[in-house]
Amino acid sequence: MRRKKLSVAGFILAWKVVLLLSVSQCKELDNAARTRQVPMSPSDFLDKLMGRTSGYDARIRPNFKGPPVNVSCNIFINSFGSIAETTMDYRVNIFLRQQWNDPRLAYAEYPDDSLDLDPSMLDSIWKPDLFFANEKGAHFHEVTTDNKLLRIFKNGNVLYSIRLTLTLSCPMDLKNFPMDVQTCIMQLESFGYTMNDLIFEWQENGPVQVADGLTLPQFILKDELDLIYCTKHYNTGKFTCIEVQFHLERQMGYYLIQMYIPSLLIVILSWVSFWINMDAAPARVALGITTVLTMTTQSSGSRTSLPKVSYVKAIDIWMAVCLLFVFSALLEYAAVNFVSRQHKELLRFRRHPKSKSKNSGGAVDPEELADSLRRVNIDIGLKPSDPLYGSMSNIYTENHREGEVHESRPTSTAAVTSTPSNSKESKASTNNTVAVVNTPGAKANTTQNPPGATTGGGGKSTEEMRKLFIDRAKKIDTVSRAGFPLAFLFFNIFYWVLYKILRHEDVHKR
Repeated sequence: MRRKKLSVAGFILAWKVVLLLSVSQCKELDNAARTRQVPMSPSDFLDKLMGRTSGYDARIRPNFKGPPVNVSCNIFINSFGSIAETTMDYRVNIFLRQQWNDPRLAYAEYPDDSLDLDPSMLDSIWKPDLFFANEKGAHFHEVTTDNKLLRIFKNGNVLYSIRLTLTLSCPMDLKNFPMDVQTCIMQLESFGYTMNDLIFEWQENGPVQVADGLTLPQFILKDELDLIYCTKHYNTGKFTCIEVQFHLERQMGYYLIQMYIPSLLIVILSWVSFWINMDAAPARVALGITTVLTMTTQSSGSRTSLPKVSYVKAIDIWMAVCLLFVFSALLEYAAVNFVSRQHKELLRFRRHPKSKSKNSGGAVDPEELADSLRRVNIDIGLKPSDPLYGSMSNIYTENHREGEVHESRPTSTAAVTSTPSNSKESKASTNNTVAVVNTPGAKANTTQNPPGATTGGGGKSTEEMRKLFIDRAKKIDTVSRAGFPLAFLFFNIFYWVLYKILRHEDVHKR
C-alpha cells in the first residue's frame, strides 16, 4: 500500500514539473509575440507622419518662434543660351534643389532611411518661398508629369527639387562689343520671410553644377563662378538673398566674318581708284560712290542686333573709321580733278579781259581784273614768287595788242588806278596796280604770239602750265597710294591693341 502511494505521488510530481515547463514555454512565446513589431503600411505611416491625425500644419514653418530655418540651395544647369543684347536677358534651364530640416517630419517607425514621395505631397508640407529677383519670365515642366522631387530623411531633412526654365535679366556693358566679357547674375531671394525666419545659403559641395558638354553659340562660359550673399533691405524688413555670377566671354568669329573682313575689303577696294587714270571720271566716281553706299549699309547692319545705347561701341568706331576712309577716297578724286583742271580756269580768265575790252571799246576795269586774278591765285595756291603767279603784265602782254599794260609804272595819258577798299584788296593791289593806255594814235603791237610761246614777264606757255597742274594732280594720287594704306595700318594696330589687349586685361582684372 505504501508503495502504491509513493508511485502515485511520483506520478503527480512529474506531471506538475511537465506542466510548469509547458507554462513557462508558453509565456516565453507570448512575450516574444508581444515584443515583435508588426510593420505599418506606407499609407498608415504617411497619415501618421503628415496626415490630419498627425497634428502637422503646413502653414507654420519649422522651429516656429525659434531660430530661423537654414535652407541650402544647389543649382544644376541643363542648358544656357539665348543671350539677347537687344533685350539684355538670357535663358537658362536648371534643376533647383533646396534642402532644410523639419523636426516634425523625423521618424523611426519606418525601416527605410529616406522616403521618395509623390509631388502631390508637396502641398502637405511647408516649403520655402523662394523666388528669382531678376526673373523676367519662367515656366514649370509638366511632361510627362510634374518635374518635381520630394524626399524625406529619418532625421527630418527634406530635399525638394524642381525643373525650371527661366528668362533672367542681364544688364550688359557693350563698350567693347564684340570683344566684350559679360557678367550675368541669378539672384535667389525670399519673398515673405525675413532673416529672422528664413536664411538661404549655398550648399558646401558643388553649389552650382554645369552639365557636361554644355556649349554656347557665341560665348564661352568660364569655370570661375562667383557666389555672393546679397541681403536685401526693404521697408518691410531684411530678406535673405544669394547670388551666382556667370562670366561669359564673347567669341568674335561671327563678327570677324560678317563685319570686320567685309568692311576691310571695301576700304581696300576704294583705294583702287588711286590707280585709275584721272581722266576716267565715270569709273572713279562710280567706284567711290559704290563703296560709300556699301559701307553705309554695312554699318547700319552692324547695329540692327544691338540696343540703342548712348555710348560708343568698339564696332561703331571700326565702322565709322572705315566709312571715313572710303569717303576720303572719294573726296581725293574730287581734289585731283579740281587741280588737273586749274590750267583751263586760268586760261579762261586770261581770255576774259580781251573779250571785255572789245565789247567796251577798249576800256578795261583794272579793279575787276585784279580781283579775278587774286581769286585765281588763291584757288590754285600760287605765291608771288611763283612764275605762274598771275600778274596784269603777263596777261595783257599776251592778250591785248591794242593796249599796253605796265606793272607799277605811271602814264601821262588816261591813267586809271585801282584802289581796293579793304586790307586784302590793298595787299593784292600792291602787286596789281596798273595803268591802261587807250589812245587812238598809240602804236599797236602787230606781232601775234604763236601757240606754245612763252608769255611776257617771265610766264610759261599754256602747254607747260597744263603739264604742271596735271603733275600736281598725279602727285596727289601717288601720295594717296601710300598714305591711305599706311594710315589705315596705324589705325588697325591702335584699334586691336586697345581692345584685344589693354581693355581685355582690364576686364579680367575686375
